[in-house]
Amino acid sequence: MTLEEGMPAISNAREYFDSLGERFVAEEAKGLNASFHFELAGDDGGLYTVLVNDGQMEIQEGPFEEPTFTLKMKGEDYIKMAHGKMNGAMAFMTGKMKITGDRSLAQTMKKIFPIIK
Repeated sequence: MTLEEGMPAISNAREYFDSLGERFVAEEAKGLNASFHFELAGDDGGLYTVLVNDGQMEIQEGPFEEPTFTLKMKGEDYIKMAHGKMNGAMAFMTGKMKITGDRSLAQTMKKIFPIIK
């Protein structure tokens, strides 16, 4: 399965995080120092942390102590959201997504980790 612009569709969390560097928008992350922790449940999920430091990004797999921002949801739902097939605000309001920590970083995520096209 591929998307319109030729980038292969992402089908699980590992593929998403393995290819995140290709989509990361470093210019939007200048001056930002934060840890984005993802707890994605199910077969399509996993535990991942994206460390952003002034336009640089590093990904760690597994648990992470005291992240700046934590997002929890089913892996398959996160992949739908990453493809623009699920609205993040609706996922949050309906309980499909839970976030803790600095909630303003949810908006920042849209800029630095854009939707897969």
